[in-house]
Amino acid sequence: MPSLPAIPSALTAFAITVVLSFVLGLELHGYRRSQGEGIGFGTTRTLTLVGATGYVLWLLDGPAPRGLYLAGLAALVIWLGINLAQRGRQPEPPTGDNGSALLPAIIALLAYALGPMVLTQPDWLVAAVLIVAILMLAEKPMIRRFSDAVPISEGVTLAKFLILAGLVLPLLPDTQIPGLVDITYAKVWLAVVVISAISYLGYLAHTYFFPRAGTLLTGALGGVYSSTAATVVLARQARTDAAVAAQAPAAVTLATAMMYVRLWIVIVALGHWAEAIRLALPFGLLLAGTLAVTYWLWRRAPAATPATKAARLGPSNPLDLPVAFLFAALFVLFAAITVFVTQHFGAGGLRVLSFMVGLTDIDPFVLALLAGHFDVTEANIISAILIATASNNLLKAGYAAALSRQRSMWPAAAWLALTLLLSLVWAYGVN
Repeated sequence: MPSLPAIPSALTAFAITVVLSFVLGLELHGYRRSQGEGIGFGTTRTLTLVGATGYVLWLLDGPAPRGLYLAGLAALVIWLGINLAQRGRQPEPPTGDNGSALLPAIIALLAYALGPMVLTQPDWLVAAVLIVAILMLAEKPMIRRFSDAVPISEGVTLAKFLILAGLVLPLLPDTQIPGLVDITYAKVWLAVVVISAISYLGYLAHTYFFPRAGTLLTGALGGVYSSTAATVVLARQARTDAAVAAQAPAAVTLATAMMYVRLWIVIVALGHWAEAIRLALPFGLLLAGTLAVTYWLWRRAPAATPATKAARLGPSNPLDLPVAFLFAALFVLFAAITVFVTQHFGAGGLRVLSFMVGLTDIDPFVLALLAGHFDVTEANIISAILIATASNNLLKAGYAAALSRQRSMWPAAAWLALTLLLSLVWAYGVN
């Protein structure tokens, strides 16, 4: 039986271009209908033909300088300019939103570029561009609400951070900091970038995507940002708000559960695979136990009216530059202290130091401990990390009980204190 002839690759690419252009036209038409606009320029048929024209001209043009394709682009730009000028002479819409007049022109240019993209670029890039275009058309209300909610200061802070992460990080020398073996300037700032970025995701989610999050969700998002800060906020509000007090114990333990997830992800992101594998089991057991206690506390919580005020994590922005520089300073400081302690007091001194540091901020200590080359074994480092997280849980247990002054918080505080004992047993068992 004769085999079917293979479909030419040019025909396949042409079909993909036509389909994608057609999809863009459908999305633009749906956007106009949702905005109550007329058909205007850039119908589904028009965009499909624009995409097909761009493909054919690119294919016929041969090698650079591609005069046919560029001539077609120039004609399209002139056509779009005439259309925009005609729309500019029309009365302003009641909403005063003339920015949507540019959308058909932008989508038309994108449709014209789809053919060359399909022919020359990887499939994932073509799909990514199309997905972004569709989301920008389909999610205008959500994007508008988000844009209105984000203050200018957030954009300025994020821009500064992107400059430091994208420009300063590549420029930092990968040379050792004097006195700190295996810890370089680039490693320190990479840790700052990773920990700040993960914390910022939790901050954005709580501040803008879930501004009125329930108590339990506040605990989960707070654990991504800072489990200690979340515990303090929840305990304080539980003292004065009965609705928060009902769910605060479960939210506090959930914040600690997210701490284990967050810290393990940071360790993996910085490339400490061996330590991450060794920590997977103890962290996994502590996470499972904490989630089980969270579920039990949530089920036993009495029904309550909605909280009078949504719990907030506070105004601190984890991408604020002073916070980033403080983290870098603590990273170097803890690394220097660890070098001194391990050289003079060995593994026993490191365990004591880990317990003391856990009562402050464990992130820079843990990352410095993993990045450096100290006079202790890998097992000692794993036990030190467990001790630091355990003493941090003890600190949160004290905050939860003392600041809330609620008997309902005692089971949560008791579990956090119990994790100290469990972690210590594991920590001494690995040596």
